[in-house]
Amino acid sequence: MEKRLPSILPPLTLQEALETTKIHSVAGKLKRGSMLMTQRPFRSPHHTVSPVALVGGGANPMPGEISLAHNGILFLDEFPEFSRSVLEVMRQPLEDRHITVSRAKYTVDYPAGFMLVASMNPCPCGYYNHPTKACTCAPGQVNKYLSRISGPLLDRIDIQCEIMPVPFEELSSLKKGESSAAIRERVIRARAIQTERFRDEREIHCNAQMNSRLINEWVRLDDKSKEILHNTMTRFDMSARAYDRILKVARTIADLDNSPMVEPRHIGEAVSYRNLDRASWGMTTLPTPF
Repeated sequence: MEKRLPSILPPLTLQEALETTKIHSVAGKLKRGSMLMTQRPFRSPHHTVSPVALVGGGANPMPGEISLAHNGILFLDEFPEFSRSVLEVMRQPLEDRHITVSRAKYTVDYPAGFMLVASMNPCPCGYYNHPTKACTCAPGQVNKYLSRISGPLLDRIDIQCEIMPVPFEELSSLKKGESSAAIRERVIRARAIQTERFRDEREIHCNAQMNSRLINEWVRLDDKSKEILHNTMTRFDMSARAYDRILKVARTIADLDNSPMVEPRHIGEAVSYRNLDRASWGMTTLPTPF
């Protein structure tokens, strides 16, 4: 499923294609005979990857996986199985969209504007919160398993969804779902709205890149939306970073809905995508705060 994500993302702009091509060329990853990359990169390193391989560096400095995923997707399967040091080095590039590697003999700066997609089991045995099978993990083992991912890193993940098992009837159904092409059209329309919105902003192209000033300018909440957000922040003790990310996601949901205003339903949906925050872990769904 995760490998289908590049097919629903908007095409690379010329600037993005040039940036991506330069990084892959420097790393020696450019396909033979290829002059310009036209598809968004998809990188999926194994959980045994080293910090240097992830962020870049080495005796002869080279871009790492997070830079090779620039303008594309970095997929980390079995998220808690990555070493703590590997996961923690992603905190700064997730925030700043670039990585500075400093060594005794050199300092280099690589772009790292990637979309992080991670997957994990709910617990070591894989059956925590399963609708039909009982979890066999010892008491406290679920929280210990989740604690392999630090709170600050989890806080930087915009959308956190707990996926329940798909019933056999749906797996065996011949009914076709929505095509990637149809989804991509919606994404392209939403991205066009954002491109127009930030046309006067330097190096800001989409909602994910908004700073506090832009959030205040483009996410105006009515009283009902403020109430939903206040109840959520208070009940689940969310951070200021989570607050900003909820607003960015809500703005994007409104764009996909072709709505000029962020409405209570958009805030409610954005809140529902935070169901792996510490206070709500282990619940089938996040309790509706309104």
